[in-house]
Amino acid sequence: MYDGLKGFRDFYPAEMGPRREVIDTLEATAKRYGFREIGTPAMERTEMYVDKSGEEIVEELYAFEDKGDREVSLTPELTPTVARMVVAKQQELSKPIKWVSTRPFWRYEQVQQGRFREFYQTNVDIFGSAEPEADAEVLAFAADAMTNLGLTTEEFEFRVSHRDILGGLLEAFDADVDTREAIRAVDKSEKIDDDEYHDLLYEAGLSYDQAAEFDALLDTDEESLDELIEFAGTDRVEAAVTNLQNVLDVAEDFGAREYCTLSLETARGLDYYTGVVFECFDATGEVSRSVFGGGRYDDLIESFGGQPTPAVGVAPGLAPLSLLLQRAGVWPDEGFTTDYYVLQVGDTREVAAEITRELRERGHVVETDLSDRSFGGQLDYADSVDAETVVIVGEQDLEDDAVTVKDMRSGDQQQVPLAEFPGDHDRPTFDDF
Repeated sequence: MYDGLKGFRDFYPAEMGPRREVIDTLEATAKRYGFREIGTPAMERTEMYVDKSGEEIVEELYAFEDKGDREVSLTPELTPTVARMVVAKQQELSKPIKWVSTRPFWRYEQVQQGRFREFYQTNVDIFGSAEPEADAEVLAFAADAMTNLGLTTEEFEFRVSHRDILGGLLEAFDADVDTREAIRAVDKSEKIDDDEYHDLLYEAGLSYDQAAEFDALLDTDEESLDELIEFAGTDRVEAAVTNLQNVLDVAEDFGAREYCTLSLETARGLDYYTGVVFECFDATGEVSRSVFGGGRYDDLIESFGGQPTPAVGVAPGLAPLSLLLQRAGVWPDEGFTTDYYVLQVGDTREVAAEITRELRERGHVVETDLSDRSFGGQLDYADSVDAETVVIVGEQDLEDDAVTVKDMRSGDQQQVPLAEFPGDHDRPTFDDF
């Protein structure tokens, strides 16, 4: 008996059915916005992640040397890969580039609620537009995806911020601040107490008094953002505030504004974010961690050797999203049923196979006996796979040129002439979904 690896999960049909429904909903929503599906590799050169995040990132990767003596890693996220793909064919691709992809990723990290070493995300990205409409469309997609999954305004919220507001405020202090580390501290602020948070800001270069002042500035509400412009006195903060307000204005037009709350404490820990950022949270607070997040990363394509290309994206993760859907009571049911079970009695395989094929050609989910079960055994199996209808193909029925059709819900059954079956006993085909 072999045990599975820690942080990796098996999904049996009863679990995979709801997961597939969630993935299908996310992807269908993205496709309605014109996002086109891409496929990406499970492995990349380790140097791609080191160049982006530093040598310390290797500790979080499934990194190793392959048989060609190359340093490679299982992909921990999609953004560097899609950046590489954009650079490779940048001149051929029409802008804006709008891509969607659902796949697994791997990070060697501590396993906890909603966080695993192998995890699944649907990534949605727009390349080639710096306009507020692109940010707002990503927010609108995310909002539509959530409501299409059955959530309401009361169930979730997007906490929206801007990285240049944070960076610009830090620059305004008379101190030698490591902006990168200070923003990472902001990203951790809701997970640690105030003293530890201020210690991190102190280590990043602020005095304790400045740390307290900076913390207070992040409590500024939306109506008072001009006070941040006045405090910083820089074009950087003024431009960032204007951009954030413009994105929220467009989000109003796109139907997503009601889900957005200003939250300058939202920083997103990844260093490549450059503009508007946001995270989705359970509005009731019962799921305490971020459900997913996204934002703008305008410098990444250029850092990968491409032409300057603005970009914005979001990546709903299946594990944390499932926590919210389950808490809200809208996690899908198993969702997979068998339309017909064709039951064989005696030497009737040829006719049973013909009926099975015809029903499948009509788009039905159809099962039949593969294990030489008895009549009772086949009925039990049909019940176990939640078959709606059983078609009994028996030697006695065939002598009458008929089959017996049994409704498994009501228990009613009737003999139907073979020439008339399936006849009007039809259901929608797969093409109708």
